[in-house]
Amino acid sequence: MTDTWNDDASDYVQAIADTKLIISHRYSEWMLSGPALEDDIAGASAAQDEIGHVRQLFEKLSDHGRDQSWLQGDRAPEEFNNAGCLDDSADTWTEFVVVANLAERAAWYLIDSISHEDFDGLGERIGQDEYFHLEHLDARLSHQAEENPDAVEAALVEAVPAALAFIGPATGDGEADPLIESDFVDRSIADIRDGFEQHYRSLFGGTAVDVSTIDWDAPDADSWDATRRRVDGGHVDPEVVEALQGVKNAEYARA
Repeated sequence: MTDTWNDDASDYVQAIADTKLIISHRYSEWMLSGPALEDDIAGASAAQDEIGHVRQLFEKLSDHGRDQSWLQGDRAPEEFNNAGCLDDSADTWTEFVVVANLAERAAWYLIDSISHEDFDGLGERIGQDEYFHLEHLDARLSHQAEENPDAVEAALVEAVPAALAFIGPATGDGEADPLIESDFVDRSIADIRDGFEQHYRSLFGGTAVDVSTIDWDAPDADSWDATRRRVDGGHVDPEVVEALQGVKNAEYARA
């Protein structure tokens, strides 16, 4: 282990880990409800992979001063710094595919930007899993764009601003970025945002999904919370936190 990370680096990694933790829970909600057995199997596998990633990231955070039991769920909903598009359960399969794709791709792009030696090897191992997750999600999203373009477009309009807030505001061009200055990351928020936007413009090119209706300029930099990586002050559904904490299981055991 190297010297302790600064708070900006720890907040960055925690936001990624929290997002992956909530993604794993959202996968578990759909792993028996997908339209095909292949989707159920892929969702179950992805949920397990995400938990593995979270454990490794939490270990890194614990090594650098964050309390392990607090990270694992002993905290209030507003203390989770996950991407805001994951706060609530998806009502439909189309919405789930859109949100999971956006959140998982955004989290991977942030991980891939980390150049700190503590991530030597870890980033590559996570990337191997993410390649298959995102290939599957892109395929499902392309299928949904053909079958339900209006629903896909509506879900994108709703979820993309929160995913972009998780990445960071468009003004993040690298100047005075403490993560770049400390060599924790090797690219600016602006560069990450550009790659993120271009991926979806390419994915939906030639489909009936009109990505020009999406607010690609979100979030407002003056309203952005750099620690929680969001602007709305919201939080994940408290029932998700209870599930992560095993509250209902504990109540059942006492009954």
